[in-house]
Amino acid sequence: MTLLVISPDYASHLLPLATLATAWADAGERVVVATGPATDAIVRRFGFGREDLRLGRGSNPGVIRAEDQPRGEDDALRGFFEATRRGAVPTLTFQADARGNDLLWEPMRVAHEVRDVVERVRPDHVLVDHLAFGARLGLTGTGVSHADVVLGHPSALTVGDEVYGLPPAWPSRLRPDPEALAHLRRRCEVVRDAFTDQWNAVLSVLDPSATPSEDAFAETGDVLLLNYPAELHPPERTALLPRHAFLGSAVRTEEPDAEVEDWLARDDAPVVYVSLGSFLSVRGDVLARVAEALAGLDVRVALASGSTPREDLGSIPPSWLVRAELPQVTLLARAALAVSHGGNNSVTEAMTAGVPMLLLPLSTDQFTGAAAVEEAGLGEAHDPNRATVGELREAARRLLSLAPEPSSRLARLSADLRRTPGPVRARRALEAGPEAGDPAAHVVGTPVR
Repeated sequence: MTLLVISPDYASHLLPLATLATAWADAGERVVVATGPATDAIVRRFGFGREDLRLGRGSNPGVIRAEDQPRGEDDALRGFFEATRRGAVPTLTFQADARGNDLLWEPMRVAHEVRDVVERVRPDHVLVDHLAFGARLGLTGTGVSHADVVLGHPSALTVGDEVYGLPPAWPSRLRPDPEALAHLRRRCEVVRDAFTDQWNAVLSVLDPSATPSEDAFAETGDVLLLNYPAELHPPERTALLPRHAFLGSAVRTEEPDAEVEDWLARDDAPVVYVSLGSFLSVRGDVLARVAEALAGLDVRVALASGSTPREDLGSIPPSWLVRAELPQVTLLARAALAVSHGGNNSVTEAMTAGVPMLLLPLSTDQFTGAAAVEEAGLGEAHDPNRATVGELREAARRLLSLAPEPSSRLARLSADLRRTPGPVRARRALEAGPEAGDPAAHVVGTPVR
């Protein structure tokens, strides 16, 4: 048996997909990953085979820097980073305007190369990133059955009257002006229609008999997998999803890190883990405010600075651990609080570890994901551009002393996610196939409220 995994050339996408694939490798089956060259070391670390497949202009092996990107992509990244400083709606508008070139990059070439990879690998199952639209279009247009993995918050797949790029929910402290949201919705609708026209034009060449899509952002694979806990997803939205399986989380196993293990063993003070992810670590101003806030508490901090130089963080206590990259899963297992941008990997890994979250969402599905965490009482979301040092310090203080009732909810969720890991759930769903049972047959857990 052979599993083919198709991933963009970004560590944040490949790591959870490769983690899901370990269920096949553990069963003695062959795993081949089709991705770009930047993440080759990650593929080799998992022990998988690799096929070269470039799904976009950019890449990110762990920490992204604009100056490392191809011409054009570097300016796009700088524009995105600058938009995050202006707020949620400017950021989402910038992302909407870039969407056609980002998500369907050279779609005909990608579709043909995906077909060639499938012919070489001859897989029994195909697992593909939901955001790899060109690859999914190639698989759909050539009739290759595949599982579509939504790695972000489930709102990355639109349902009902949702429009891609407009968050269906917002945290209480980040609710934009209704007029600004109405303008954003109109912009997203224009982008959706143009994107769908582009999708259909390629699809009609690959398969002239195919039914045109009404909304390409709502298209899914033969099996839909959601890297998220069912317990935090609104039941009314779950009812609108096509046949699906909630995976809970895809928590990877990390290599031992002697420096981190030594640091953890030095002191019994509560550990706070801080990271803004591989992209948004460029927001050194936000990291510096978080650092100043936590310096006023009796905690030790492990801070992944990413592309922000250490000297931009201000005065760092000597007991802290600060590196560009840190083993997130290892540190979350020992943390009392996680501070992050609300990326889905960070959120689901924190939930699996049973760690409350202080979230500072900056883009895409982070706003909706933060709203869900906040509604479940598992954390707080604050505006990364406006929250003061004092507000962040008090939020951290509250979360470090989480009340018994939400604390017990978080513990139950953590136990469920660890009891049946995401890779196990993914393999079960693919073995069951797209026709197995009721659309909600693979949903695990009950709402956390």
